[in-house]
Amino acid sequence: MRPVLKAGLLPLWRDRDTLQFGVDPRRAVALGGLGPAAAVISLLDGSRDRDGLIATAGTYGIPAAAVSRVLGLLAEAGVLDDFPAGLHASLPDRVRARLAPELATAALAHADADGGARTLARRRAAFVRVYGAGRTGACVATFLAASGVGHVACADPEPTEPADLAPAGLIEADLGSPRQEGVARAVGRAAPDVRTRDLGGVPDLVILTRPTLPDLTDGLVRDRVPHLAVRAGEAIGVIGPLVRPGRSACLRCVDLRKADADPAWPKILAQATFARAQPQACDTVLAAMAAALACAQALALIDRGPAPAGGPASGGPVTGGPASGGPVTVNGTLEVVLPDWQWRRRTWPPHPACSCGAADPGQPSRFSADAAVP
Repeated sequence: MRPVLKAGLLPLWRDRDTLQFGVDPRRAVALGGLGPAAAVISLLDGSRDRDGLIATAGTYGIPAAAVSRVLGLLAEAGVLDDFPAGLHASLPDRVRARLAPELATAALAHADADGGARTLARRRAAFVRVYGAGRTGACVATFLAASGVGHVACADPEPTEPADLAPAGLIEADLGSPRQEGVARAVGRAAPDVRTRDLGGVPDLVILTRPTLPDLTDGLVRDRVPHLAVRAGEAIGVIGPLVRPGRSACLRCVDLRKADADPAWPKILAQATFARAQPQACDTVLAAMAAALACAQALALIDRGPAPAGGPASGGPVTGGPASGGPVTVNGTLEVVLPDWQWRRRTWPPHPACSCGAADPGQPSRFSADAAVP
């Protein structure tokens, strides 16, 4: 082990013997009674293993027992990591520096003691395909790439239009060229090490940022490819559902629920699939917010890795949401209606009439909502 202080937590002295790590009470931890052994803190930069740390501390007159005590306190408080030397050795300096905030955030958010190495390894091994490269889709692709996802491909051959341009996506130089090519260039600017060529194969996750034909979504369900729907228009943003085929509500389940409430919904949906309002009511901030929240849901899936044996992956519906610890868009959507900019979650249970196989006969067949969306 090469002990290192958890990145992202600022060491601050409360008094001469008490050191606090972090500012916000929701993360901060205070350790008292450190005394002269507090000098050990300055040596925890990951450059030494435990024996080397004890030897160096000895030159400052700190006994080995005191070093072990400090390390034990830090580890128990959750502010000590094992320096991810292998990961650092495998990444070029520039890439490592770019991803340092991702590593620090992952280590804090997931309470991992590896400095975020496992989380970043999962992201770099992931392949995400994004359908649609307008304002929202382009931002989704660049955000995922900048977050450490190793392979991000975008599918949208339509020419770039002025309304597609956004700060984190397509730029004026892309006008007239296929959107998917512009997105590849945008990813290259944000994260040059990320692969953007789509060589086929089955992705780990598909993100749908435009209306899609049933053939595509049916194929994703059939091939058991997780997919996330994202919509931003009519001054409304909708993230979800995140579909885990056969285990949570699919897009057809949602449409069946809507048809239960509005018999005309299938006609409306069919027309909306082939038409688009011009101009689309999705301003810059709404597009960026929708893209950021969509990426958060994508990373919530990728970062957790495969479901454990005996868990949801072994069969049975995934309920999702805060209570289950899974992405909140499993069996649900996150929705915002301007101008209040307040995100709310809506629940969409699997529909018993859907052929996706996710429905639980014990679930109610009517739409339910955790919080009403105006």
